[in-house]
Amino acid sequence: MNSDVQIAGDLLAVPHLLQPAPAHPTTVAEFAGLARTLAADRASWAPLVRYDATTRWYHRLRTGPGYEVWLLSWLPGQGSGRHDHGPSSGVLTVLEGELTEHSRGGSRRLRSGAQRVFAPGYVHEAVNTGLEPAVTLHVYFPGLTQMPMHAPVRPEAVPSAAVPSTAVRADGATTAP
Repeated sequence: MNSDVQIAGDLLAVPHLLQPAPAHPTTVAEFAGLARTLAADRASWAPLVRYDATTRWYHRLRTGPGYEVWLLSWLPGQGSGRHDHGPSSGVLTVLEGELTEHSRGGSRRLRSGAQRVFAPGYVHEAVNTGLEPAVTLHVYFPGLTQMPMHAPVRPEAVPSAAVPSTAVRADGATTAP
């Protein structure tokens, strides 16, 4: 038996031999890239944004195989409460305004254009501590099925071990905070 396989003619004319193109993002960098692409397409999301004085507003913007994309708005003072995302990983992208994220690692301000990538079990709280409304885009993979709430933690009671979070630079590279 000869192990040398030769195909005569145009390989592209034999589609069953080609690897299928990926139907959706499969890596953290690809999901972060999807979020950046959607963020840059302001015309697709800006007309959908609404504000609710009593609670954060949210809208499922897109679904794909194994992931969901959500659009959220935050009026000043509105927050998520301390929570995690169950078995889902995620990418949070600030489209407008700014949020303050509180986690075991401390607090950080997330301004327009900032991205946060987090793993399953990452506990945090996001709050609009600014004076202007904020809009964010969230990609969850797998799609969001849980959002367990956690009791607030006093700063002096913060445990030393934390689930790491990763920042994504504009060029798509990931860095630890």
